[in-house]
Amino acid sequence: MRAGVVVAAHPGVEDLAVRAEELGLRSFWVNDSPMVHGDPFVALSLCAKATRRIRLGIGVTSPALRSAPAAASGFASLNALAPGRIICGVGTGNTARRTLGMRPATAAALEGFTAALQDLCAGRSTEYREGDRVRDIRFLHAGAHVNTTDPIEFVVAALHGPEAAAVAGRRGAGLISFGLLDPSSWRTLHDARSQAAHGTLRDPDSHPGSYVVTALHLLRGDEDRDSDAARDTTGHLVMSLLDFAADTPDFAARLGPDQREAVRRLLHRRGTTATAPDRYTRLYPNYLGRIAPQDRDLILPSLMNSVALVGTRDDLRTRVTALEQAGVDELLIQPVVDPPAEMARLVELLA
Repeated sequence: MRAGVVVAAHPGVEDLAVRAEELGLRSFWVNDSPMVHGDPFVALSLCAKATRRIRLGIGVTSPALRSAPAAASGFASLNALAPGRIICGVGTGNTARRTLGMRPATAAALEGFTAALQDLCAGRSTEYREGDRVRDIRFLHAGAHVNTTDPIEFVVAALHGPEAAAVAGRRGAGLISFGLLDPSSWRTLHDARSQAAHGTLRDPDSHPGSYVVTALHLLRGDEDRDSDAARDTTGHLVMSLLDFAADTPDFAARLGPDQREAVRRLLHRRGTTATAPDRYTRLYPNYLGRIAPQDRDLILPSLMNSVALVGTRDDLRTRVTALEQAGVDELLIQPVVDPPAEMARLVELLA
């Protein structure tokens, strides 16, 4: 199993990228959520100049955030700084859109956006539409400005399950998923991707990369699975799920009783409701940041086990092996407590 890391854009992010490269991690990713994090293209530009080997990814951008020409220019410019090391993650913009109080893009918009990015980043022309006006566009500058020669890796966020996996299959792209640690779900995604590749010019038996984003807490000695340290290390992922549930009543209704109660308490503490028009302004501040101590009680063991890896070395190796057998290629952790130490523990676990 390969290893990588996902972080939020912030000053000094390039130092983390250098450390990740020194530890032997394969990839270093930055989120694209404009209203809660810094800009990923700025951050990865710094990382590109500070590193030599590690692959650099944006996980993920969306047609609901950026136009295809602007996004392609960003990726091709990064590719000029770090030739052949760039990963373009694309998705419907679930969190980034919800932090604006808006809904994510459709799967159809995602597929059109992905196709346009693939064409432009490979130096081809593509169709661009604004209202009723349609034009063919392509890069009119090349050379030192952008790199359309070295390939960029494309991966599709699998938030919508088989529907997103089918987009990946038709576009010959990989998959990335947030907190999906169920091997059977990954097999379903890979089957959907392979089936969608049939009938296209793409090889249905090819295996573009599959990435899972999670958090990792290796228990020490007789430490409990729901210790404060375990909750702090994984709480940002659990809180992201609770935020989504608080913002999406249909999803919350499918949770267990204790999990629904955690959602209710979260809404109460944030001073909002599941139907308040401005609830996004209360739910998403500090999104994917370290949780406050007073919120530790919301980090339920059942949710920790669902979206994060918590356990002894043997426990975690068993879970990682099951994911690998289901076709996951790379384990990405999103560290918030002590990123250098958490990256080192990831390398230790997979050694």
